[in-house]
Amino acid sequence: MAEKPSRDPLQSVLAPTVIVRRKKKGGHGGHHGGAWKIAYADFVTAMMAFFLLMWLLGSTSKYDKQGIEDYFNTPLAAVFGGKDGSGAARTSVIEGGGRDLSSSRPGEATKSQTQPVPPSIARAAVAAEDAQRLQHLKQKLTALIENTPALRAFKDQIRIAITSEGLRIEIVDSLKRPMFASGSSRLESYVTTILSQIGASLNDVDNRVSIAGHTDAVPYSGGQTGYSNWELSGERANAARRALVSGGMSEKKVLQVRGLADVLPLNKDVADEPTNRRISILVLNKAAEQAFFKDGGRTTVDENAPVNGVVPVAATAGGRSS
Repeated sequence: MAEKPSRDPLQSVLAPTVIVRRKKKGGHGGHHGGAWKIAYADFVTAMMAFFLLMWLLGSTSKYDKQGIEDYFNTPLAAVFGGKDGSGAARTSVIEGGGRDLSSSRPGEATKSQTQPVPPSIARAAVAAEDAQRLQHLKQKLTALIENTPALRAFKDQIRIAITSEGLRIEIVDSLKRPMFASGSSRLESYVTTILSQIGASLNDVDNRVSIAGHTDAVPYSGGQTGYSNWELSGERANAARRALVSGGMSEKKVLQVRGLADVLPLNKDVADEPTNRRISILVLNKAAEQAFFKDGGRTTVDENAPVNGVVPVAATAGGRSS
């Protein structure tokens, strides 16, 4: 039979008391539980900065590194004087030392990094611009003839064309309306009007001008001994030059005045063909102008000018202009 516990009061007083202490878990977290996160973030930031620095150093050239080193070695080198002891005035109060990192080679000052254009491309660009300028002049002259009554009445005697040498303007004779009296170098009034109207327009371009006079193949029968179609054609060309200058063309534009007699006829099968008697005004392109000076032995000519393929001036002065 089970023994019943004693109910003696004295025994209850003398019996030892058992005290159980319970510890709360997570007590340390209240003081420094998130500190490690801040430390870790600082560590990651430092590593990022380190790897960024390594990347920058790896992508920097040896010359740039040397420049940076010089700058920090002598940061105040230029405060009390210019570079290399020149003592030149500075645009900044404090300017660091070292070489200019923007220069293309060590020891070289700052320069434009634009690559030079190859001469062949430059010449082609100049030739294209020159051709476009002469084309615009042709359009202007054509419009002037159409819109000016004094010129429109004689447009069948005015021929304008682009040639290998430039822009040629020809005024041809007409059986019913000659430009000169037979054997004379005096311009008829209507021809003077035409040349005067055209003259000012030629100032729109800086190209030089060559003027040539042509006659038919009928021999000159004047009384002056030795006088021939050569002299007559030259005097007619000079008469045309004077009319152009009178109309406003700069006299400095004239490069050449020539008399070609009957050596370059438009119609060689008919000796007295009226159109063979004409005045030719050639606005030279830059290539033909350069070739003219070069062939003449001038030493001031730009040898890089595109002169290849230019037909000599005298060879084409009488070609057709249709």
